[in-house]
Amino acid sequence: MAETRPSICRNCLAFCPILVIVEDGRVAKVTGDPAAGLYEGYSCPKGRALPDQLNDPERLLHSRKRLADGGWTNVDTGAAVDDIATRIKAIVDEHGPGSVAAYVGTGVVSHPTGATMAAAWFRALGSPMMFSAATIDKPGANTSTALHGNWVAGAQAFETADVWMLIGANPVISKSNGVPYHNPGNRLKEAVRRGMKLIVVDPRRTETAKRAHLHLAPKPGEDAAILAAMIHVILAENLHDEAFVARHAQGLEALRAATAAYTPAYAAARAGLEASDIVEAARLFARGRRGCVVCSTGPSFSAHGTLNFYLALCLNTLCGRWAREGDWATYPNIMMPAFTPRAEVYAPYPVFGAHHMRTRGLRQNASGMPTAALADEILTDGPGRIRALLCLGGNPMQAWPNQTRTRAALEKLDLLVVTDYRMTATASLADYVLPSPLSLEVPAATYFVEWLKYIGVSRGLEVPWAQYTPKIVDPPAGSDLIDDRELFFRLGQAMGLQLEWIDAYGYGPHVESPPKRVMLDMTRLPEVDELIEHTTGQGRIPLAEVKKHPHGALFETARTRVEAARPGADARLELAAPLMMTELAEMLDEPAEDAGFPFRLISRRDNNFMNSVGQRMAALNRGAPANALAMHPDDLAGLGLGAGDLAVVRAQNGTLRCMVAADATLRRGVVSMAQGFGTSAADRDDDPFLTGVSVTRLTDLEDCEPITGMPRLSAIPVAIAPA
Repeated sequence: MAETRPSICRNCLAFCPILVIVEDGRVAKVTGDPAAGLYEGYSCPKGRALPDQLNDPERLLHSRKRLADGGWTNVDTGAAVDDIATRIKAIVDEHGPGSVAAYVGTGVVSHPTGATMAAAWFRALGSPMMFSAATIDKPGANTSTALHGNWVAGAQAFETADVWMLIGANPVISKSNGVPYHNPGNRLKEAVRRGMKLIVVDPRRTETAKRAHLHLAPKPGEDAAILAAMIHVILAENLHDEAFVARHAQGLEALRAATAAYTPAYAAARAGLEASDIVEAARLFARGRRGCVVCSTGPSFSAHGTLNFYLALCLNTLCGRWAREGDWATYPNIMMPAFTPRAEVYAPYPVFGAHHMRTRGLRQNASGMPTAALADEILTDGPGRIRALLCLGGNPMQAWPNQTRTRAALEKLDLLVVTDYRMTATASLADYVLPSPLSLEVPAATYFVEWLKYIGVSRGLEVPWAQYTPKIVDPPAGSDLIDDRELFFRLGQAMGLQLEWIDAYGYGPHVESPPKRVMLDMTRLPEVDELIEHTTGQGRIPLAEVKKHPHGALFETARTRVEAARPGADARLELAAPLMMTELAEMLDEPAEDAGFPFRLISRRDNNFMNSVGQRMAALNRGAPANALAMHPDDLAGLGLGAGDLAVVRAQNGTLRCMVAADATLRRGVVSMAQGFGTSAADRDDDPFLTGVSVTRLTDLEDCEPITGMPRLSAIPVAIAPA
């Protein structure tokens, strides 16, 4: 008998409400939930494919242990955890706690309690070596905030904006940030219909760019030059909000001097644009009454990630794009503790942390530990070498730069443990693979999405929406699964560690409420629901009230007006951080062209895949489980290539063979490829038709962002020839 149950999709951070049809204890179908009015019944292909993911015949249901001959055997998960604990203890006893590290991938979105429990275990162990996908995704969101400062009340709201600027963001396809998460395509349509002027900077005429009032399609990697030129125009024409800047910012004249050379003509020549379009973008943005400029993965993956995000913040400050006294607070806390949004500044703070890496001069920074240094920290011998890695919901073989080096690093580890639901390219190299439950097999709540407000601007829930979901189905009968919360708790038990659970309400020194701490009872594994209860225990809307609305609800009582600044609140936003002004000056000396590499390769997202998840699922890959190199039809013809042909792509740091496809949405000279494909066979070519290829073969650490270590994963100079 079929039963329909409301729940939350957790494939990405949009947390869309869904309806799950369950037949005989199995998920049979997933659709958007029309009763969740805010989302209007929206769902994406990834969400609708959840039944295929849960019922995947290749899904791991038992832990696997690698044998000495390279084969695999199934093992009891409890015994596997005990053995892992024993091996970690031996490594720590000989080499110290810093020899143990974790990599937290985007898969933890399905298990909101896992990363917090992992952090508790690492604190108890005494190792600072927790790395995450955040530092090879958008680390500039946090480092730029440290350098510039932030606004306590948040940015101005999308729903009341008359101008909005997106740089390297395509929220119609990837809902990571830039437009409210609840059905972003419809939100954009409504905004444009009401008269909002949308400015999009993207080398491709994306699904979002098609709705823009003004689309700038530059040569990739020139976002900082474009932003600096817009600042140049705004200051030259006195279009900035003089009163706001005088009251809340500093460094105006230094910024004016630093952008003096970035005339529209100069930036246009670098970026392959018309100077008049840059001028129009600057005037359009500055003359709007309300709005925001938002950076996403495009300017992060390209060169100068932190500088791109920093100049975007400067644009917002110059034009006063922050919520003012009397406005509705942009990101009200619902399941998180109540706070008072005020029209005042969170001060800038030091961008570097205490821990120095042993390689490449990188160090802990405001975005976290630099993941791009991980492979070298494993490969470089000597005291402090990482010898054990626990990989949680991540796939380094298809995410870290330089796939060949990544494989060498993973193979050199004394211990590699991977938690995942299937044998990924990384799992195939592990000593242990521990199978995770999938999202509909565990409870969750939307506080996880609320928390995103602390990372950059225009992220999280802009409206007071909240939802809780219990688990919808039990794990498959006879399975032996373990989630990351249980893994790290059991490791703590086995190693005699006392774990402290900490819920943080802010990022860095920008804290809304004091952290909530509890020493866990190490004799009893806390249930996921207990931890959700703890995290939301001080919420503006009690969890018990949220649970009364299984389809989710808008809690209007959580809407909050921005209040006046406190007496003596005199912190200022920094418009001319020395590190950023130095980098801006050094950019003027960059070579205009890349000799021998006439094309620039950019990354793209596919609506059917979440990073490296979904490529092997028939419901999502549409019979084509590989990625193609997309090129403008005229560029294909110029090389004598046709759609479906094989080509060789050569970069400074590597080559790959791939098939090509025509895409007229790209500007000429730009090629595009989706990430997350390929296998772990870094020592030979992947099959470009059966598995696709990994773009990380073309990336390296020689060209990385100096603060965060962010590698260049896009705007890569390449040469292309028929295979």
